[in-house]
Amino acid sequence: MSHDHSLNPETMPQEPEKATLEGKNKFLGLWFFLGGETVLFASLFGTYLALRNSTANGPTAQDLFGLELVFIMTMLLLTSSLTSVYAMYHMKNNDFKKMQLWLGITAFLGIGFLACEIYEFYHYIHEYEFTFRSSAFGSAFYTLVGFHGGHVAFGLSWLIAIMVRNAKRGLNLYNAPKYYTFSLYWHFIDVVWVFIFTVVYLMGKVG
Repeated sequence: MSHDHSLNPETMPQEPEKATLEGKNKFLGLWFFLGGETVLFASLFGTYLALRNSTANGPTAQDLFGLELVFIMTMLLLTSSLTSVYAMYHMKNNDFKKMQLWLGITAFLGIGFLACEIYEFYHYIHEYEFTFRSSAFGSAFYTLVGFHGGHVAFGLSWLIAIMVRNAKRGLNLYNAPKYYTFSLYWHFIDVVWVFIFTVVYLMGKVG
């Protein structure tokens, strides 16, 4: 079955990501998926809040967290959300090359965020011997923040896959929903990070 549906400025619909039934179904399916993810993250946040003071005489949040690195991570991820918006703007204007460019920048920023998070975990483990098994606080922290990091890694894999797969195909009504649903997913994990930054790091520093 062909999925060409190539777009050109004369025939391009206003919302190419929703121009087909398949595209609408992808859009609807993503919202159901994100609803489930919201419940899951809410459970992890609740668990973390319940256990954040159970340190078993080990390092506390005030001992561990340095807001400088976390601020850099936050700026990287929030900026990547903005660049994905630029990419979708160019998608709606049928400018495939600029869309790919901005998505490439999004991927670069996401990789930078993930590298910072890996460094953060490495620092906690080797400088403070703060591991997943150190305490209930450690288990809750690594589960919540690590689970989010796993979502970032998945999102990067998704983005790189669709960029490489469609590099020579251009934009069409078949792949436009894939780019758009990725963008929504990326915004979701950015929003989750804002809550992590507030609940885990800011609240951890102020006590």
